[in-house]
Amino acid sequence: MSVEEKRIHLLLKSVIYHYHGLDEAERKDLDQISTELDAKEELTWALDFVAQDYITAFDRAREFLNNIIGDYPKEKRVSLIAMVWQSNNVKGYVTEMEATAMLKLAKDWNVEKELVELVLS
Repeated sequence: MSVEEKRIHLLLKSVIYHYHGLDEAERKDLDQISTELDAKEELTWALDFVAQDYITAFDRAREFLNNIIGDYPKEKRVSLIAMVWQSNNVKGYVTEMEATAMLKLAKDWNVEKELVELVLS
């Protein structure tokens, strides 16, 4: 996985997790995945991105991600949305705010149908 892909992966998770405030389970998940991906620097980058301004973090991340992910193949876009959905389910719940954020990204990336199918399965 390239540095860009690691950043995207960790920023996507970070911004969704911070949408309502990062809890301990989410923090552990971010630490674990950054270890698995050998991406500690990329996690620091993602957390710094969010910390620059928590209020605008999602909108800034959305713009950043849309500029990169728009060129990704559909399978990769679906995979990224599915990864975030599954990460949220690991903690046992998905908040309405997190679901709304994922739906916005899925719409931007033209994979709304696939996200809805994933949710319903």
